[in-house]
Amino acid sequence: MAINYNGEICVVLDSQHRTPGNLRAFVQATLRNIRTGKSSDVRFSSTERIDPVPMITKKMEFSYKDGEDYVFTDPETFETVTITPELVGDAKNYLVENGTVTMVFVEEKAVSVEIPPSVVLTVTDAPEGIRGDSANNVQKPIVLETGITIQAPLFIKTGEKIRVDTRTGKYIERA
Repeated sequence: MAINYNGEICVVLDSQHRTPGNLRAFVQATLRNIRTGKSSDVRFSSTERIDPVPMITKKMEFSYKDGEDYVFTDPETFETVTITPELVGDAKNYLVENGTVTMVFVEEKAVSVEIPPSVVLTVTDAPEGIRGDSANNVQKPIVLETGITIQAPLFIKTGEKIRVDTRTGKYIERA
């Protein structure tokens, strides 16, 4: 969620409700300021009021990488949004052209990129399995089109399309 904290719009990255021993309960939250991009830990007492800020989610398509930045396009209006690598985070390992992502906006500014739980990627480099390497569930390192290296079964060849779990970075199946 997004809140108005000290006159600034902040996105809540993490929150925990704590009740230490004989003290009053409080909420420990990690907030990211959307204007500066800096994160901070904040304690809220149980009596404090917060002002939630509405968040909008949109389906966007990854278009291309412009230097360090990533450019996304709205498939309905064809408007483009440029995002910094810090905001994209680990999702960059699974972004392919025309791949669909969910973007969260607060006051017309993108604050996060959510990728689907699994994506289909093309194998760019898969070394041949060595004869006799047929013990149970043997894996080999392969390189995907986005540049990441994952472990996959010996039968995967260069040029094949495979499905990868974006949460764990592991091979799921052939696509």
